[in-house]
Amino acid sequence: MTQGPASSARLIRSGMIAAAWLFGLIWALPLLYAIWAAIHPSAFATHFDPLVPLTWENFSHAWVAAPFARYFLNTVVLVLGIMAAQFVICTLAAFGLARWRFVGSEVLFGLILVQLMVTPDVLIMENYRSLQTLGLIDTLTGIGLPYVASAFGIFLLRQTFKSIPKELDDAARMEGATTLQTIWRVYLPLARPVYVAYGLVSVSYHWNNFLWPLIVTNSVETRPLTVGLQVFASVDQGVDWSVISAAALMTSAPLMLAFLVFQRAFIQSFLRAGIR
Repeated sequence: MTQGPASSARLIRSGMIAAAWLFGLIWALPLLYAIWAAIHPSAFATHFDPLVPLTWENFSHAWVAAPFARYFLNTVVLVLGIMAAQFVICTLAAFGLARWRFVGSEVLFGLILVQLMVTPDVLIMENYRSLQTLGLIDTLTGIGLPYVASAFGIFLLRQTFKSIPKELDDAARMEGATTLQTIWRVYLPLARPVYVAYGLVSVSYHWNNFLWPLIVTNSVETRPLTVGLQVFASVDQGVDWSVISAAALMTSAPLMLAFLVFQRAFIQSFLRAGIR
């Protein structure tokens, strides 16, 4: 007896759900192992016995074995500083491209779009030479400076500002508002979902950025968490997977908690942003 279309559709849907759960489990396996190793003694890092006692000493050992407090401070200052600078620069650039008409505006916007296709890794040597000339090697300013003007941020905000009715801009001007007051009182409130979404993406990217900070930093005073974790987990420190896993969980915990808390707002922000 042949199956009907409804039965075939249910079978396909069940198979897709099972495959999604399987891929999700495979993706989560490294995280699950890190959690297991972090909360168990080193002798049981690779022995998955459910009767093994739990321990939190790996976290305390990792915390005192390296200056993670300094790494956390450097990372927080770095990501918040980059995000604030991106908000200011991208907002002003996006407003000018969206509302002002001047010679070469379309060409300038086209060059910004071209920049989206250039990965930051391609410019590492030129950026390093520029920072060396400015004397900004091994500084938090030097780490964040190449990222303060974001082509993606300018593009995203420009498209958002263009969707705002021009009549609101004219009404603000009739009330005597300056350009900056118009941006602050009209454009920023209406584009708040876009700022939330872009801010979360910016913080996540720069919190996990590794290659550029590794090249620029040389001292503990400027290392972010990614570089500090790599130095901590080097062979010279000895390979204790339980302590290394605890350190990895400590460095990634803020982002995981932020995702769990703001995941609904994050998704809704992108849906409301209307990326075009």
